[in-house]
Amino acid sequence: MTSEPIPIEKPSVGEEQAQGSVLQSNANSSPYVVVVTGSSSGIGRATALAFANASAHVVLHGRSNWLGAQQTSLTVRNQAGSNCKVIMADVCREPSRQAFVDAAFGWFGYVDAWVHCAGADVLTGDARDWSFNEKLERLWRTDVEATIQLSRQVGARMIAQPPRTFPPSIVHIGWDQSSKGFEGDSGQYFCATKAAVEAFSKSLALTLAPRVRVNCVSPGWIRTEWGEQTESGWNDRAIGESQMARWGSPEDVADVIVALCSPAFRFVNGQSIPVNGGWKSMFIAPRCTDSSANRV
Repeated sequence: MTSEPIPIEKPSVGEEQAQGSVLQSNANSSPYVVVVTGSSSGIGRATALAFANASAHVVLHGRSNWLGAQQTSLTVRNQAGSNCKVIMADVCREPSRQAFVDAAFGWFGYVDAWVHCAGADVLTGDARDWSFNEKLERLWRTDVEATIQLSRQVGARMIAQPPRTFPPSIVHIGWDQSSKGFEGDSGQYFCATKAAVEAFSKSLALTLAPRVRVNCVSPGWIRTEWGEQTESGWNDRAIGESQMARWGSPEDVADVIVALCSPAFRFVNGQSIPVNGGWKSMFIAPRCTDSSANRV
């Protein structure tokens, strides 16, 4: 029997100190430290870069996409000139998860914000052809169970860390359709898992307040890898269901997350915030009639 994997820590690409930060909230001018899970691609990568552009020190995370994590790290350094640390960890396994938390909090001795962007991709690659049960199991383990266990550990560490001027934040990623329902297999497994995340987020907020703020950001139609390669029917629906008449971008979501973690939102807690350009009813928007609708 093999032992559980533990995080592989790699040196920071740059060790420069960030000079001033819109996130800075502490009288002693200590750096703002954020952890972004799943930051090797998509919304996670955009969020890491947005925090870096705000002069935060960023812990980057990936499970197996080391190349993607390195690319994010290079972007953080070259575009934002910010300090970063890369930690590879499988958040679905307890020893790896615990070692990840220890390494992240050990960097500066505290964490100001922890953003859970890590999630299972069941829409692209080999996973696209998995059965409904296989997709549901992977989503439940990664998006729900791992998020719950990791958040509980992070929340406890935030409570125990040296006091910060403003409470630290935990941010989860939901889905704007989870409370409305969505047709097809994808609607059944995504609505179930993301509704569970949003419910847990609100419960954790009640548990950790007033020492730690916990909120959930719920993206709508965001053009990540799946959106780039999807059929025209889904493209029409994404545009039609947004009052802004366009796909959202990972940067749209990232900017909301950074703002939510800033002192400007210090009185916002236990909320689920949709980032969808304003949702428009499917009875008004063009309905996707693509033959793959129930197979996504």
